[in-house]
Amino acid sequence: MKKVLSLKDAVALVQNGDMVAFGGNVLHRAPMSFVREMARQSKRNLTIVKTAAAHEIDLLCALENVRAVHAGFVSYETKYGLATHYRKAVQEGVVTANEHACYTVISALRAATMNVPFMPVRGLNAGDLLLENDYFVVVEDPFSGEPITLVKSLVPDVAVIHVQECDTKGNARIYGPKFEDVIISRAAKKVIITAEQIIPESRMKVAHENIDIPGFLVHAIVHAPNGASPTACYKKYDIDDKVLTAFIKMKGKDEIAHSYLKNYESKDYAGERTAIRL
Repeated sequence: MKKVLSLKDAVALVQNGDMVAFGGNVLHRAPMSFVREMARQSKRNLTIVKTAAAHEIDLLCALENVRAVHAGFVSYETKYGLATHYRKAVQEGVVTANEHACYTVISALRAATMNVPFMPVRGLNAGDLLLENDYFVVVEDPFSGEPITLVKSLVPDVAVIHVQECDTKGNARIYGPKFEDVIISRAAKKVIITAEQIIPESRMKVAHENIDIPGFLVHAIVHAPNGASPTACYKKYDIDDKVLTAFIKMKGKDEIAHSYLKNYESKDYAGERTAIRL
């Protein structure tokens, strides 16, 4: 099966109502070209999973693509402030915020990798998460008799992960921090890779021990140079301060759709010719 698809065809694999897990962390290596195309195709009622998120969730909430979010943190870093579109959607009841600690998201994804319905976790007794959320359950540890918290497994329908390089079979390498990307690639029913560069299989085999996501897990590949922009991609480019600053000042759905999304179209489709050739 040919795995290298155009951005439009890869995004078409995501169905309305899907649970989608995004790779990266806050403003680092988020699969933004894919996220923008999801917005263009008006995907609806999505449940998003990510330990620490920022621009991708904020954008999708601004354009009314999201129904619920499982995350330990949703906000921009330092000078960029809060994710205001996400916050507004939650306050107005449009989006359900399933607030986790970051490690409970990880635990829920680990449960999925093991094909078990829940994962025991410790450390939630000191806050209000247990009081406010009904997806945590406290039970008696059958071995010690002490209380232990269970978090329900999260099984994404699709995981979308941006990497520095992969081959045409989907074998992918991540340089720098890997965050939770390896876990979500094992937890999801379907994995889509967006890559800065698609390299020959022979080159991937040279250092096969450094493959982070094996090709047999990958359903589709998108050649997406600068595909994480305006977030950073380690060893490739830094955060695009100008774009993020401008986006944060945008108020309405129409302004974002006609300005931000439109300005990225040619960039997001830059890998189309490669997709056709491969």
